[in-house]
Amino acid sequence: MKPRNAFYAQSGGVTAVINASAAGVIETARKHKSKIGKVFAGRNGIIGALAEDLIDTGKESARAIAALKHTPGGAFGSARYKLKPFEKDPAQYERLLEVFRAHDIGYFFYNGGGDSADTCLKVSQLAGKLGYPLQAIHVPKTVDNDLPITDNCPGFGSVAKYVAVSTREATLDVASMALTSTKVFIVEVMGRHAGWIAAAGGMASTKELELPILILFPEVPFDQPKFLARVDETVKKHGYCSVVVSEGVKGPDGKFLSDQGLRDAFGHAQLGGVAPVIASMVKSGLDLKYHWAVADYLQRAARHIASKTDVAQSYAMGRAAVELALKGHNAVMPTIVRVSNRPYKWKVGTAPLDKVANVEKMMPADFITADGFGITEKCRQYLAPLIQGEDYPPYRNGLPDYVRLKNTAVPKKLAAGFKV
Repeated sequence: MKPRNAFYAQSGGVTAVINASAAGVIETARKHKSKIGKVFAGRNGIIGALAEDLIDTGKESARAIAALKHTPGGAFGSARYKLKPFEKDPAQYERLLEVFRAHDIGYFFYNGGGDSADTCLKVSQLAGKLGYPLQAIHVPKTVDNDLPITDNCPGFGSVAKYVAVSTREATLDVASMALTSTKVFIVEVMGRHAGWIAAAGGMASTKELELPILILFPEVPFDQPKFLARVDETVKKHGYCSVVVSEGVKGPDGKFLSDQGLRDAFGHAQLGGVAPVIASMVKSGLDLKYHWAVADYLQRAARHIASKTDVAQSYAMGRAAVELALKGHNAVMPTIVRVSNRPYKWKVGTAPLDKVANVEKMMPADFITADGFGITEKCRQYLAPLIQGEDYPPYRNGLPDYVRLKNTAVPKKLAAGFKV
């Protein structure tokens, strides 16, 4: 049989290592030319499929594809675009399959988080109903680390490493100036409902270098009097402290402290700006000098300090996705299975998408200290392997030498049928 083509797309917020997964998909597919023909990528994610705006990755050299392993961002462009339920807008799904049919696409690799898993599942189900032969494999990615079943998510380890390092460095900076200047430093990190990234800030303090760090988790309802009392106590004891706050911290009423009433393309509350809210409380409640920062894109784009573990796992997930498809699997996601902590060992597993889509994995209660402001030893044992190792990109003239692909367009075969 003639080998069928593959379609790969990146979805949602990108990471420092999502391109490593892309490299895993493309390099593995190139080793199986008898079964997989061309690998097309969607320009700007799933929109590329809907608009028939495909990229021919075969036009890229082996060297360029290999360089994706050390390049941040989304090499083919990503998008926050969620397909509506099939009953509400069947035309979108029919358009996807129309494009796939026109380009003989038999493999669909969708690289993203929970919403992407849902889309991948829906496309697989529709293809089955319509009798179109398609194997849909979800490639896990999310800095939030909130996908179920998998031990951890590609992209998280590098964000965790960045946050831990930045928190340590900034806290030492504050310590040096605390007598006459800033007493409280507040850093806001990502994490809508799950506090995994905020928890990583706790790794900045160790037995060898103890630092006064408080963490505000989405899983712990924010209690302003309790928080201010703890800041006051910590500053009186140490002279200063740092606060790592998740963007998803909620008040006793269950509302996000930083909810501005806006919504993103997935319908989620548009968050950001909780750091100045916390800073204002510190100023008005304790009259302490403060500084605040928002890690924002910096935390997920920092490939220069990526975790070696994360890079390896991200690539492995891309490779495993192709291998699963070649074995006949459909509507599944490769997972990371932790075998042991000491020494740290992991292997590739598999999860059905109907168990992954629209399910969020929160921080376990026993990962958060009883007072709600720190991480437990169990949490440290979980996080420690994920931030291990350095995988520095090559440098040229003092700057990281990242690759920019040609992204050659595939000639269109259909009439225009979609606009953003």
